Amino acid sequence: MPSRPSAPSRALVAAALGWLTLVSPAPAEEPLAVTAVTARTETPTARSTLIGEITAPETLQASFPLGGRLTAVRAQVGDHVLKGDELARIEQVQQAQALRAAEAQLSAAEAEHAAAQSAAQRQAQLFERGATTRSDRDSAADRFAAAVALKTQAEATLDQAKQALEDTVLTAPADATVTDRFGEPGQVVGAAQPVLELAVGQGFEATFNVPETVLTASRAAPAEVELSAIDRPGLTVTARVKEISPLVDPARGTVEATVALEENLPGLTYGDPVRGSTTWQDEPGISLPWSAISSGVEGPSVWVVSPEDNTVSERPITIARYSEHRILVEEGIAEGETVVTRGAQLLFPGRKVRIVEAPE
Repeated sequence: MPSRPSAPSRALVAAALGWLTLVSPAPAEEPLAVTAVTARTETPTARSTLIGEITAPETLQASFPLGGRLTAVRAQVGDHVLKGDELARIEQVQQAQALRAAEAQLSAAEAEHAAAQSAAQRQAQLFERGATTRSDRDSAADRFAAAVALKTQAEATLDQAKQALEDTVLTAPADATVTDRFGEPGQVVGAAQPVLELAVGQGFEATFNVPETVLTASRAAPAEVELSAIDRPGLTVTARVKEISPLVDPARGTVEATVALEENLPGLTYGDPVRGSTTWQDEPGISLPWSAISSGVEGPSVWVVSPEDNTVSERPITIARYSEHRILVEEGIAEGETVVTRGAQLLFPGRKVRIVEAPE
């Protein structure tokens, strides 16, 4: 029967096997398959589409100069009115009564005026003949002067009463289109409280609430906008940017922009929705897809492939701006360098890679 090896012999054999394992060469690491792009300088082109509203170049708010209860509002939103057309009425009972009282006061003043004038003339003639005293003549003259003043006051009161009655009827100050209505019959309105909004003048405009990021995405704001009706996208007109508000809406982060239509869109009027599209180009720069970005220790970074040995290194970058599908790099990448776009999560500095085509 063969003899079993002693314990020291077994220890020597184990040590020899361990040494052989250490000195044996490790199998070569397979290059990691990744997709990549070559950094190129591009001139980014962006297109933005927003929904706005047709507005008037000039609007005014029609109101009564005095307060009262509305008895009628004859104009509806969208109505075309001519200068002098009646738009609304308020109660005129007090004004009508004041007018009748003023007319009666004027009639009494005119009667007193006529009587005082006749008496003054008669006393003047009698005084010339020596048939009356100077005191009577002067008293008649004073009465006539008071009658003249009373008549003048009564005429002014009548004019005010007539104007107050006219003010109970709201009329169109010019040819216009009704764009909004703020009052209904039975409602009590105050003096100068708007009842209707009117669009006056010629032409149309459109207003848009533009996200602030859209306006800051380009160094030069677009000068023209292509407008089209919501239900008829094929029918378009060109509009020019008229005004961009300097204020940002803190709640929505938008800026109001106004464009002026070069010609009217058939079938559209004030208040109708409209689609506005604009295209602009930015300064040339290195553009990369979103998938190329990694999160490095110092911020955004990309993995750059060395052309000599196909190893990768992490490169911090400075991003100038984000777009819908790409990023514009300000610093960190030079034109012609190869940047990994897929597979970056498995990379480490010095890792060999094999570039393959991206799947469809």
